[in-house]
Amino acid sequence: MSTTYTELETSHFVTLAHQGEDYRVHYNDCDPGTGGEVVLMLHGSGPGATSWANFNRNIDPLTDAGYRVILMDMPGWGASDPIINPGSRPDLNAHFVKGLIDALGIARVHPVGNSMGGHSAMAFALTWPEHVGKLILMGGGTGGISSFTPMPTEGIRLVNKLYRDPTLENLRQMMEVFVYDPSDLTDELFQTRLENIHQQRKHLENFIESLRLNPNQYPDFGPRLREVKAETFIFWGRDDRFVPLDAGLRLVAGIQDAQLHVFNRCGHWAQWEHAERFNRLLIDFLGACRKFS
Repeated sequence: MSTTYTELETSHFVTLAHQGEDYRVHYNDCDPGTGGEVVLMLHGSGPGATSWANFNRNIDPLTDAGYRVILMDMPGWGASDPIINPGSRPDLNAHFVKGLIDALGIARVHPVGNSMGGHSAMAFALTWPEHVGKLILMGGGTGGISSFTPMPTEGIRLVNKLYRDPTLENLRQMMEVFVYDPSDLTDELFQTRLENIHQQRKHLENFIESLRLNPNQYPDFGPRLREVKAETFIFWGRDDRFVPLDAGLRLVAGIQDAQLHVFNRCGHWAQWEHAERFNRLLIDFLGACRKFS
């Protein structure tokens, strides 16, 4: 029987250490009690982003298939503690991913990363490959310059504008570029996202300070893609105005065991814009849910 999970009922915190400091990290744990494998959802970098907001259309199909779904808020986002990052953001996030699965006693996860979450999943797969089952990337995974699109892209410029001036108008401008068809964006979604932004203003200030300290927060993992051993599924939107499609082509060219699915009429949020097809493809890729030995 299908179970519908709520954000509040699945909410948890764990304290993780980094460079001698403790950080309270928030996550949601949707566990159907099957003892099955773990899918770890990793969100993007936009103001007000959380993994629940990024992936709420994907949770129930995965748990119905027997997977335990964990949705992690990185330090600097959601209900997790603020942090200033002067180095590589993906490597910092990967450190906290490792801390979370160690704290929960999980030996292996299937990371699902959107945008910044794709970069974080890639850094985790490169640093701790023994803890990765299959790897799923959407709209992220490696940095570098597009061969066809001026950088920074239109979407990234709007993200940075929203961080510096978090108004409803700037949020609407960003979100209408975020997806292919903005008619699916409701006033409730805008209001919820704006409330998330203003609940933790320190996240905004720290993001801007991090960019000042290190404008290149997302290094290019291109030269290391052949090190990825995990079977990888890459999803992309043909109309992505944040991270253009040629970044996905570089990923599928560099990762030895990878496939790429491109959604037409799709922006930067494939798992949300084409949720039904995305869920079918993802569950088919993961295969029959197996219990841990």
